Amino acid sequence: MKLDRIDIKILHELQKNGRVTNVELAELVNLSPSPCLMRVKKLQAEGYIEGYSAQICVSKLGQTLTVFTEVTLKNHRQIDFARFLAAVEKIDQVIECHLVSGGYDYMMKFVTAGIGEYQTIMERLTDMDIGIEKYFSFVVLKSPIVKPYLPLTSLFEM
Repeated sequence: MKLDRIDIKILHELQKNGRVTNVELAELVNLSPSPCLMRVKKLQAEGYIEGYSAQICVSKLGQTLTVFTEVTLKNHRQIDFARFLAAVEKIDQVIECHLVSGGYDYMMKFVTAGIGEYQTIMERLTDMDIGIEKYFSFVVLKSPIVKPYLPLTSLFEM
């Protein structure tokens, strides 16, 4: 399926508000409701829309700690990467893990109940012998900008 500017605009609007009604969405993208709904269903069927979720205000639930962690592996064979990822994907507190270029191998984002929980997780990971050579932790003090959506309309101008 080749996307056009209307499809991109639909995706842009849905990622900003997944609860928008079809009539409202149709108005936002300058379509009538029926063709708009057909496009949304096609975008879902083709896998462009993976699902819908709620954005939770975690601070209302209680105190949390966000930590970005740089991880360097001892070896760089496929099996080393696979072993590391197999262990990390089982940890609920790891909400992002990216293989990156530069001076280390992975950038991970943890959200934990506090520094104690984070340290326990990291001690367990290093004790597991999954190939971690070293890691550096960056505790988030404040997050003044966090956008829950991508700038689709400027990334994919049509």
